[in-house]
Amino acid sequence: MRPALDPFYLIVDSADWIDRLVPLGVKLVQLRVKDLPEPELRAEIRRARDTCQRNGCQLIVNDYWRLAIEEGCDFVHLGQEDLLEADLDAIRRAGLWLGVSTHDETELETALQAEPDYVALGPIWPTILKAMKWAPQTPARIAAWKRAIGGLPLVAIGGVTVERLPEVFQNGADIAAVVTDITRNADPEARTHEWLAATRQYLAPRTTGPTPAG
Repeated sequence: MRPALDPFYLIVDSADWIDRLVPLGVKLVQLRVKDLPEPELRAEIRRARDTCQRNGCQLIVNDYWRLAIEEGCDFVHLGQEDLLEADLDAIRRAGLWLGVSTHDETELETALQAEPDYVALGPIWPTILKAMKWAPQTPARIAAWKRAIGGLPLVAIGGVTVERLPEVFQNGADIAAVVTDITRNADPEARTHEWLAATRQYLAPRTTGPTPAG
């Protein structure tokens, strides 16, 4: 059975950020690291895993499913290209849960064939994080995605801020993902506390699974 996932999903690019923000009360975080040599990448994953374990936070490793397996993590997130290249049987045999990114109907169909534990839709609003070939989905698209995936948790990502959370959840998303609204804020700790306070009201009973290891 899939795990219960917190409605506040923080995404950061280093274990430094995880050490800094997870102890504030974050319960769901993705480590999204790019272009590091494997020894450094492994060290980042290991450190993030240990910090999350100490603080009762669920760690999701982006892309690097082999290292996630080897380092005893329990969740991996894959983009569409990574999904095509990943060994999904190996991921499942290792007991890892799986999240998948989607941006259009074709990608959603591909994602659902992988039987993920959550589906992410984005960008909902314009995002400054990276160049996107997709136009903003708008909050209305969230409702259509939720109808398509049924009981699977739906993550909304891209341009999400505390002020936009009502639109995200009222349209059917279960989880709101955030990057720059926190990491580029003048006071990331204070903004994290704002997110924690704002998302508590959206907590609802969910299907629970084994207690996460990391």
